[in-house]
Amino acid sequence: MAEAGTGFLEQLKSCIVWSWTYLWTVWFFFVLFLVYILRVPLKINDNLSTVSMFLNTLTPKFYVALTGTSSLISGLILIFEWWYFRKYGTSFIEQVSVSHLRPLLGGVDNNSSNSSNSSNGDSDSNRQSVSECKVWRNPLNLFRGAEYNRYTWVTGREPLTYYDMNLSAQDHQTFFTCDSDHLRPADAIMQKAWRERNPQARISAAHEALEINECATAYILLAEEEATTIAEAEKLFKQALKAGDGCYRRSQQLQHHGSQYEAQHRRDTNVLVYIKRRLAMCARRLGRTREAVKMMRDLMKEFPLLSMFNIHENLLEALLELQAYADVQAVLAKYDDISLPKSATICYTAALLKARAVSDKFSPEAASRRGLSTAEMNAVEAIHRAVEFNPHVPKYLLEMKSLILPPEHILKRGDSEAIAYAFFHLAHWKRVEGALNLLHCTWEGTFRMIPYPLEKGHLFYPYPICTETADRELLPSFHEVSVYPKKELPFFILFTAGLCSFTAMLALLTHQFPELMGVFAKAFLSTLFAPLNFVMEKVESILPSSLWHQLTRI
Repeated sequence: MAEAGTGFLEQLKSCIVWSWTYLWTVWFFFVLFLVYILRVPLKINDNLSTVSMFLNTLTPKFYVALTGTSSLISGLILIFEWWYFRKYGTSFIEQVSVSHLRPLLGGVDNNSSNSSNSSNGDSDSNRQSVSECKVWRNPLNLFRGAEYNRYTWVTGREPLTYYDMNLSAQDHQTFFTCDSDHLRPADAIMQKAWRERNPQARISAAHEALEINECATAYILLAEEEATTIAEAEKLFKQALKAGDGCYRRSQQLQHHGSQYEAQHRRDTNVLVYIKRRLAMCARRLGRTREAVKMMRDLMKEFPLLSMFNIHENLLEALLELQAYADVQAVLAKYDDISLPKSATICYTAALLKARAVSDKFSPEAASRRGLSTAEMNAVEAIHRAVEFNPHVPKYLLEMKSLILPPEHILKRGDSEAIAYAFFHLAHWKRVEGALNLLHCTWEGTFRMIPYPLEKGHLFYPYPICTETADRELLPSFHEVSVYPKKELPFFILFTAGLCSFTAMLALLTHQFPELMGVFAKAFLSTLFAPLNFVMEKVESILPSSLWHQLTRI
């Protein structure tokens, strides 16, 4: 019985909702009919005549003030809407309507109703979208003390955002600390140091830890944040390598004695890999590129399973600097696999190698006459593949947008990844004769292949919609974030712009030609209400004026 009563209530509720959803026109005309029937007791005709007399007594100055005020208010709304759209990428009025007014009007959230009925394919695509929007550690990140801080000293601008530095602090706590640090005084101090927000407090804590013991993580912090040159950072990293190698060998022998020793060995492994990778990057910065390549190769052989650091991207950049294109192709053959995650470095380096084979002799005029050869077609397809993965990169490579210092974290397929790639690889593209010319002639053709990138991709998954929001958090405020696909102006911005212009024009014309605008307004209103007057006359001829008195008698 209870189930039957519940079912009846649900049916009744659905019927009421259906009636309000589809029969609102019936209700509307019913209300109009009642208003017409009750026009005599409500004295609607008398009120309308009073209003018309009042409007006839108004001077043109009133209409000038009215239209001018309307123009001012709509202009202020336009300015606010434009500012909100530039900052947040959406319309404020539209957002308020969807978030607050739609539930009040009986709108249903399709996401909640369809979440339980989603198929396995939908859930897989959702998981892929989330993974695509994951923020990754930049494998080519600069040194905070020797490079980022020097930029701040020269320009007075902060190249790193608080969100980016907070992510770095979380990475340091994950890689450089473990549960047993409280048993060792120096490590306990460094465990607190990685959580400090003040840079000077972190540096002071690192010096305090070194007074107790040769602590590898303390040297890492000083090399990253206190060293003002790459040479100083390299010196500190070498001291960190000496201390970290000893800790690694000791924990390696004890790793099977319990979970505590295993966690400590995992931490020491992360510390050692980080130190060696940063030493290789110091050698690359100081011009010892061959030494850097050897260190990276040895590190990848010694720790082949630690792919989280993406050392192969450092190796690719160093090999391109040496112009060892055969070695670059060998690295790509291993990492440009369908089962492995892609990056702008992988896709654009593959495109650069394909373009290198044909770019020196490529001519768009000749190609339009004779068609593309097989090698040229392969190069164009590789460029289209790279542009589909990250469409922001070409504008930086072609110097259509100015570069800034890359952040410490990047979003794959986003503007932050494009900046990080172009910052280090622009010189390699310039070194290959004709490569940028080929890119300039062919990269925009990618967008004709995927006209709706948020809905369907060509070689990759649809472009994630979360990149703009994440990039605005990762990149400094003085940088204009590249947005793909370009968002169309919201309806309310266009509406308020038209309303502001129209009312301003009316105010100007009413001020200059008051009599002519009065005649025009009367003609416009008479024309506007002519259909309504015609309908009223027909209704009057059908329904007698004494219908209300007859209804009261009944």
